[in-house]
Amino acid sequence: MKRSCPALVRTLLAAMVSAACQSALAATPQAYSFAVVPQFEQRKVYAAWRPIIDELQRRTGLQFNLVTTLTIQDFHAAFARGTFDFVYVNPYHVVELHDAQAYIPLVADRVPLRGVIVVRKDGPIKSLADLEGKTVAFPSPNALGASLLIRADLERLHHVQVTPLYVKTHSSVYLHVAKSLVAAGGGVEKTLQEQDEALRAQLRVIYTTRSCPSHPIVAHPRVPPEVREKVRGALLAMGEAEEVKALLRRVPAEQLISVTYDDYAVMREWGLEKYWQAVPEQTDRP
Repeated sequence: MKRSCPALVRTLLAAMVSAACQSALAATPQAYSFAVVPQFEQRKVYAAWRPIIDELQRRTGLQFNLVTTLTIQDFHAAFARGTFDFVYVNPYHVVELHDAQAYIPLVADRVPLRGVIVVRKDGPIKSLADLEGKTVAFPSPNALGASLLIRADLERLHHVQVTPLYVKTHSSVYLHVAKSLVAAGGGVEKTLQEQDEALRAQLRVIYTTRSCPSHPIVAHPRVPPEVREKVRGALLAMGEAEEVKALLRRVPAEQLISVTYDDYAVMREWGLEKYWQAVPEQTDRP
């Protein structure tokens, strides 16, 4: 039975609309998630990274959705599930979750990461021995320089036992120490340098850990290789551009270099797994 002319027209129009929609979807560039570990409070993280992401979009022609979380615990739970496409992350996370997610390091700051223990400048703590039995603030159990390395060194090298208090961010650690809410706090050189001068003036560093590779920007294996390399190339070029260097220093990063998983695998030999704490599954906050 032949179709009537109006029915045929409707069929053809429907087919044309469907084809047009599919073509439009295909032409819409995919947006990749780009998450940042919450070393600072959420607004400061966003303010530091939004201009960098905008510049990365301009240079690559790709779209990125900047993702920030309120706590390191929320961040790690999502990272462990492979939620993010690109991530600026704790170096030890790359090693600890390699078997599960195999995130691929792309670039990192050439300046290594070192943990520091800070106390009030006018306080009673003068040495690590004075911390025996005291409460020490850390951003989270699994923060590499600010927690894992410090706790390992205190126990294994200096035989000092402390009571940890996890306060979510590096900035909160330094505030706890300045307000005398804890005897000391664990951070890293880079985040300490990023604090306001008035806050830093109240603190004194009494211990610095060994060096380890800095925070990398990593990509999930599901991201196509050509996209990963485009992002790596753009980030390296951004690190050479004078107008972008000021933005990177807010991360903070002095000079980006290309890195691979082998640069971080050495940490498997440091015995840090004893101090790593599994993070329970959580619902990510917006």
